[in-house]
Amino acid sequence: MTTQELPPAVRDIAAGYAFTGPALELGAVLLDGAAYPGAQVRIPLGVLNRHGLVAGATGTGKTKTLQLMAEQLSAQGVPVFLADIKGDVSGISAPGAANDRVTARAAEVGQEWRGQGFPTEFYALGGLGNGIPLRATVTSFGPLLLAKVLELNETQEASLGLIFHFADRNGLELYDLKDLSAVISFLTSPEGKEQLKGIGGLSAATAGVILRSLTVLENEGAGAFFGEPEFDTAELLRTAPDGRGVVSVLELPAVQDRPRLFSTFLMWLLADLYQELPEVGDLDRPKLVFFFDEAHLLFKGASKGFLEAITQTVRLIRSKAVGIFFVTQTPKDVPADVLAQLGNRVQHALRAFTPDDAKALKATVSTFPRSTYDLTEVLTQLGTGEAVVTVLSEKGAPTPVAATRLRAPQSLMGPVEEGVLRAAVDASPLTARYRDAVDRESAYEKLSARPAPTTAEPAPAPEPAPAPKPVPAEESGGLLGSLLGNPVLKSFARSAGTQLGREISRSLFGTSRRRR
Repeated sequence: MTTQELPPAVRDIAAGYAFTGPALELGAVLLDGAAYPGAQVRIPLGVLNRHGLVAGATGTGKTKTLQLMAEQLSAQGVPVFLADIKGDVSGISAPGAANDRVTARAAEVGQEWRGQGFPTEFYALGGLGNGIPLRATVTSFGPLLLAKVLELNETQEASLGLIFHFADRNGLELYDLKDLSAVISFLTSPEGKEQLKGIGGLSAATAGVILRSLTVLENEGAGAFFGEPEFDTAELLRTAPDGRGVVSVLELPAVQDRPRLFSTFLMWLLADLYQELPEVGDLDRPKLVFFFDEAHLLFKGASKGFLEAITQTVRLIRSKAVGIFFVTQTPKDVPADVLAQLGNRVQHALRAFTPDDAKALKATVSTFPRSTYDLTEVLTQLGTGEAVVTVLSEKGAPTPVAATRLRAPQSLMGPVEEGVLRAAVDASPLTARYRDAVDRESAYEKLSARPAPTTAEPAPAPEPAPAPKPVPAEESGGLLGSLLGNPVLKSFARSAGTQLGREISRSLFGTSRRRR
């Protein structure tokens, strides 16, 4: 069927996706249950740094959509990061097998399908599970992110910031959780209380809450995530020798019972990338596309300061040529300030079994541009592997809303065998670099070796830190001005007399800049 033979409504939609530059091919326009392979729905590579949302009810095909997009990004030389919550994305490393369903889907959408695998690295948080261990030092992780993991309130979060500030100022390296526990215990001792007089205080009750939360975290096995060697996020930007982008798959089934931890760890990866990458503006294709699965876990119970930092990161990392796709069940799982910055949308089917479901459906429909579809009806009738799509055109304008029958992934739609995955991890050159944990001298060892203070010559209290100079809004670009209202970041600003303090004061999450 030629373009002229398409129904007028389909022809109008197809015209909105007739891009001239490189693009991801999503599928064919769907109207009244029929797919039109002559009307292709696509996303220009150059707008993928404008971020996006993949949403839909459980079982509607979100994971396969991620796989489809990741394959095409890799094929066009763009590295990809995928969080594999259920352990079924590892198949992207192996060729898919042809069957009747795949062949039929390819014919329906005009796809020339052939099975192929893509260059893949497998990671695991702290080495729990099959994958190259991902670790971060406590200092690098920072107090805002750690407070989110520990479920601290804003007062406790501010106290944690004070603890980090004290450690930075006194050369007490916080590599793992025992380092942080040692510093807290010291600061509640008579000697520690004396040293805190110049910069604030730490109540025994708050210290107790933080220590108990750290103990719970360690008992859950999360201590393995914190330490050295710390993962260098530049590893996520690699391409294979044949020019294809490496797909980094973070295997998470072993830590499914700690959702707050892995969602916050993903945010650390983004924060670290933001600090390390140079400003490049809009390129013809992104340097990395980051798929943030189970995104609602990141925002649930988050403090105001944490949400502000996420919003700033999403807004600013675009200029570093990094695209973020949040993956969740409904758009209402994502805060409005973040949702407003997402230019690309793939919405799978929604259910309307309850009044709350119906309300969520109505809210979702209201966020789409006007279209010829009755979206209230369409969104409840989409089949598995179908979605409503609207993206940004090459000129930055929204494309027409397009109900779409999506293409089939070319890689294996399911997990690879455990032995195959383990062999791939063992063969990776990164395994030798990150496999074995290292425990260098740090705060725990330094405080353990500290001589007991004598009553005759008490340790002098440090001089009070100088108050920070006010930063004019025009000099800070409005960024620090908008964040310094957070008490944690205020305490960091007071540490600007040291190199590490200056670096921390520039960070959105209070995370430290990597020292190479």
